[in-house]
Order: sequence, then structure tokens, then C-alpha cells
Amino acid sequence: MLNVLSVIAGFQRNAGPSHTLKALREHLSPLVGENVLAFPRPDGARGEMLAIDPQRVDLHPIPSHVSSLLRRSFSSGFATALRVLCREHRIQILHNHGLWLPCNHAAASVAVSLKIPLIVTTHGMLAPWAMAHKKWKKRLAWRLYQKRDLQHAACLHATAEHEYRHMLALGLRQPVAVIPNGIEAPAAAAPRKSTDGPRTILFVGRIYPVKGLLNLVAAWAKIRASGWRIVIAGPDQAGHQAEVRRAIADAGLKDFFEFPGPVHDEAKWDLYRAADLFVLPSFTENFGMVVAEALACGVPVITTRGAPWAELEERGCGWWVDIGAEPLAAALREAMALGDAERREMGARGRRLVEEKYAWPGIAKQMVAVYEWILGRGPKPDCVRLD
Repeated sequence: MLNVLSVIAGFQRNAGPSHTLKALREHLSPLVGENVLAFPRPDGARGEMLAIDPQRVDLHPIPSHVSSLLRRSFSSGFATALRVLCREHRIQILHNHGLWLPCNHAAASVAVSLKIPLIVTTHGMLAPWAMAHKKWKKRLAWRLYQKRDLQHAACLHATAEHEYRHMLALGLRQPVAVIPNGIEAPAAAAPRKSTDGPRTILFVGRIYPVKGLLNLVAAWAKIRASGWRIVIAGPDQAGHQAEVRRAIADAGLKDFFEFPGPVHDEAKWDLYRAADLFVLPSFTENFGMVVAEALACGVPVITTRGAPWAELEERGCGWWVDIGAEPLAAALREAMALGDAERREMGARGRRLVEEKYAWPGIAKQMVAVYEWILGRGPKPDCVRLD
């Protein structure tokens, strides 16, 4: 059987990659032997970890010293603990999730030292916007270790074509598996709310500059449509929520916006089901899991060309627009002008798209095929690019 160790910087429920990795690992369980997941847990820091089925995934939170200099948890003992896990579980593939952080560098180093094939999922961290954020630190890290760690990988994993192109632009020539994230669609067709009350435009995600929420505020300042509200649900990051709220107040839009905070589990699905439109105005997304979630609930989506969702227009389930307030305002006006029945038809097409292409069992089988190919035990999957 195939024995796999995954490493990620943290497994908190407020982090998008954690949810993706949880779903992938659980769906890999019947397809692999040892299914091990490790991450650094700072001393004394609990956080709220995602719940995961211990019968399906062997979870290892490794205690680590908090370094105020690095602002992330890490210790020299993390690499030692990974080596022990690799030997105890006879790991054949080490799957590293994320870049830049000491724990990711430690995982790459362990893979090289133990001669275990390494696959790296970059989670959009090589996108131009991401590379420009804290660029001097990243340029230094790129030269010191990050580029070398990626070059040691047997394969890289991108969730969309544009993420693959970002890898090529940085001179990386490793094989790349282009496999999208999956989605756990609600079992039944999403119920629609009554036509009473205001219509809802929903955003779900981190409240962080890359998400383009200031463009959403600027777009809404051009519209100010009565009978509509905008719900921005998600955790504040780096104090950006205060900046968004100031922009709303300065534009005189306070009555239109609501901030319910982070949402999880059924409360999150309830928000989607109650929405008439979903909007993701991001500058960049490696995948945009919330787009798939909205489509799974039968909600039409507006997002930018910073996200890899040309299918919204190709399949008639949303709008894929240029980045900026003006294009966003134009799409919002068009979407809001439709009748409820027309929006429901768009949402139904989106749900069919998710069911056909983004179900987790099929995604997990593609990943296992990549693992087997890396080990020389199977043919090259169609998802793997070699140029």
C-alpha cells in the first residue's frame, strides 16, 4: 500500500488550506495505506483545530517553540519529529503544503535527506500578487532555500492552469500536476429563501487586502440599490476589517453591509443557501474554493479574472470580470437586473458543474495516480504537465 505524509503550517479551522487538506486526506484514506498528517503546534497555543476522523487520518500536531522573530511556530525538533514519522510509518511520498515557512523548509529538507519523493502544493503562493507581498523577505528566502526546495520536488501541484503558468514564469521545470480542489456539495438541492425581504450578495473568506473588498465597497458606492444587502462573512486578518469598515462609513454605506464574523459547518451552508448572488472580488486566487461552494449551493457567482473561473461564463453560471470597481459594478448591475427565476437557473447550472467536475472522490483518485507515477508504479496521468 501507498504510505503518504502530508505537512502543513497549521490545521486551524480559520485557514482555507486546512479545510482543503482535511477533505483530501479523508478521501485518500481508502486509497492509501499510511495516511499521516503533521503540522507544528506552538507551545501553549491551542487555536481551534479542525476535527478530522482519526480512523481515516493519523494526525500529528508537533509541539514547537514560538519564535517572535519568525512570527510563526517552529523548532529544530520539528524536522527531527518528521524523520521519526517517516521511518515509523515507512513513508513513500512526502506531500508539502505551502511555502516560505520554516516547517515547509524542514519538510523539504527531510524528504531530500531520506530520499523520499517530494510533491509540493503551492496554494497560490507563487502568484505575482503573493510574491510582491513582503517581497524583500520572499526574495531573500527564494535565494536562500525556497527555489532550491521546489527544484528538489519530484512534482509540483497546481490547482489551475494559471497557477501552473506562474511556476513556469519563475523558471521551475519540475513536472506539474494540475488538479483542482474538490468540494463537498450539500446532499440535496439547496433550498431557496422566499421572495420577501432584501436580496443578499454574499462574500465568504478572509477579510484581507488580496480579497479586493475595497473594490467591492467602491463598486457598491456606484450602485446603492435599495432592497439589497451585502454580507461579508469571515475572519479579520491583519486588521483589514477596520479599513473596509472605514471605507464603508466614508461612502455612507453602513446600512448596506453586515459582518457576521467567521462561519463554519452548517452555519456557512445556511449563508450560501440564503444568498441571491455570491461575489469574490480578489486580486488573485489559486483556486477560489468559495466559488465552488457557492455554485454547489446553486448560487450564481461574480468573480474576477484573478481567479481561475472562466467556466462561470462558459457554463452560464456567473460572471468573470476584470479586476477593479468599475467591472465589478457592471456585473453586479447585470446580475441584480435578472429575475429570481433566471438567477435560480444559473445556480442550477453551477451546481451541475460542481457535481460533474469537482467532487472529492475523483480528485483523490487523480492525486493517488500522481503518487503512483512518481514512484514508477503507474503511467503518467493526463493531469501531469512536463513542459
